[in-house]
Amino acid sequence: MTQPVRIALAGAGAFGEKHLDGLAKIDGVEIVSIISRTGEQAAAVAAKYGAKHSSTELADALARDDVDAVILCTPTQMHAAQAIACMEAGKHVQVEIPLADSWADAEAVAAKARETGLTCMVGHTRRFNPSHQYVHNKIVAGELALQQMDVQTYFFRRKNINAKGEPRSWTDHLLWHHAAHTVDLFAYQAGRIVKANVLQGPMHPELGIAMDMSIQLLSESGAICTLSLSFNNDGPLGSFFRYIGDTGTYIARYDDLVNGKEEPIDVSKVDLSMNGIELQDREFVAAIREKREPNASVLKVLDCYRVLGELEAQLNALA
Repeated sequence: MTQPVRIALAGAGAFGEKHLDGLAKIDGVEIVSIISRTGEQAAAVAAKYGAKHSSTELADALARDDVDAVILCTPTQMHAAQAIACMEAGKHVQVEIPLADSWADAEAVAAKARETGLTCMVGHTRRFNPSHQYVHNKIVAGELALQQMDVQTYFFRRKNINAKGEPRSWTDHLLWHHAAHTVDLFAYQAGRIVKANVLQGPMHPELGIAMDMSIQLLSESGAICTLSLSFNNDGPLGSFFRYIGDTGTYIARYDDLVNGKEEPIDVSKVDLSMNGIELQDREFVAAIREKREPNASVLKVLDCYRVLGELEAQLNALA
């Protein structure tokens, strides 16, 4: 019998539990350790998912010889250093999006992945959502040439809370977190990004971040992307993607896909599941077992962070 892939999860908040729910559906996976900000939360989540170890310190999990891999769902500002620490400890790692909040830190993680040869994957979930896979398969098959993407990423977050409505200990960011999803997806669907522009609205007086942002992208194929982001939007929440191609228009809303006439498209048979997080975790586990580079490896998504770094430089120049 093949030995299970033994996983530690750091950051047992709202998104961490989504990973744990996905991992529970994958054969040959054992959740060994849960790391969280408080010992009480770590112990409670460990009990819920059958992990034998819990702690407030990532180093405790990295020191265990029964941990093969780590999934990081910790605050953005910790991602790069923790991903490097995992690989230095000989552990495969999947770090939730974003990989880092600077281009230099993203490059450092990629360098460590090259040095160690370990699986290092980033949680670019849009590559795995069946709705986006459907469009990608058409592009790869030569059935669709993308002309334009129009994307809206809208939340109502005027206070520092997480997806569960609970207080958060860190500040989210439209550019380095939420824009990363679309910047990478656009390059995945249309080719390397060769030009990028950004504007942002006023800074929030308490959070210290821009609450509204507009980004334009141009790919090497000539396709363009317009991305609007807001934490001020008091309406339908989430990210909505309109693909305009030479042979059709597709609109993706989470796992639902319709054509330009709002006619539903069945994407239930695109992959093993309709859950993008589960599919992402399946790829991580499979890449470890098969000793291959995963889709959304740090090297495959790295150029996204080059673009984000360039956009940040534009904003700093305007400040």
